[in-house]
Amino acid sequence: MTKAFDIAGSTVEPGTSMRLGMPAGRLFTQQVIEIPLTVVHGAKPGPTVWVSAAIHGDEISGTDVVRRVIEAIDPANLRGTLLALPVVNVFGFVQHTRYLPDRRDLNRFFPGSKDGSLASQIAHLLMTHVVSRCELGIDLHAGSDHRTNLPQIRADLDDPHVRELCATFGAPLALHAPLRRGSLRHAARQAGVPCLLYEAGEPMRFDPAAVRYGTAGVLRVLKKLGMIKKAPAIKVPTRFSRRSRWMRTSRAGVVHLDVALGEEVKPSTTVAVVRDINGDVMCRLRAQRGGIVIGHTLNPLVSRGDAVLHLAALEE
Repeated sequence: MTKAFDIAGSTVEPGTSMRLGMPAGRLFTQQVIEIPLTVVHGAKPGPTVWVSAAIHGDEISGTDVVRRVIEAIDPANLRGTLLALPVVNVFGFVQHTRYLPDRRDLNRFFPGSKDGSLASQIAHLLMTHVVSRCELGIDLHAGSDHRTNLPQIRADLDDPHVRELCATFGAPLALHAPLRRGSLRHAARQAGVPCLLYEAGEPMRFDPAAVRYGTAGVLRVLKKLGMIKKAPAIKVPTRFSRRSRWMRTSRAGVVHLDVALGEEVKPSTTVAVVRDINGDVMCRLRAQRGGIVIGHTLNPLVSRGDAVLHLAALEE
């Protein structure tokens, strides 16, 4: 028989869901800032999984993914428990910025500490009440700094279980990504909990493709784990990559892209042209290797050395 689920001072009965708020700090006006958390506790036993969004406050597409996933699940028919956090970095979300008020990047301070900086305290809160309770996590991101990303999963492809979950998620691409110390994914792995990182779309936008792929992917993973019975079918199999690189401009000017997200390019293909304000060509960017476009800048005004296009080499 499934027991009640205790978390952050609240008790959620089997077959029900509950919305909670985990205190993350106070404003200088003494208003309490809470991280919203929805606990969907199934009527039957099963795994506990978390899905989180907006660790970077301006990467908001994932918040809509979390909403849609919650709406798609009936706790009376769920096996296990889903911990859903639509906005982790509430401070940055309110201010439309990637960072916390002290300009720290929350995703560089895991696993955190109870008495450290604001970033460390929030990281510690998440690790204590959420990550430590789970068998798997899915962390939702978007492009940053005026960039957009093709829907993709970034994970440790050397782990057979994780690689299988990447294929189950069903994004157009799965990219091998080494663990970055201080990230949620690294801290979760150190705690024995694998985590899939989903990247899609652009900051401060609800990109339809990003939301669609993200919602379907999360539901497919939950079905794979036996938590739900139905999920959208995969229309196009995931392709895998173990290497990617950003192409950078050698001249300042106005960039014009010649390729789109998801497009495959061959070596020596011109992918972008940089012109001066009068239209004269300053330089052309040509792909040194073939690959698929998984990200690009949205800002046409570039300085020398700016990242313009992200190419991933596909596995054979």
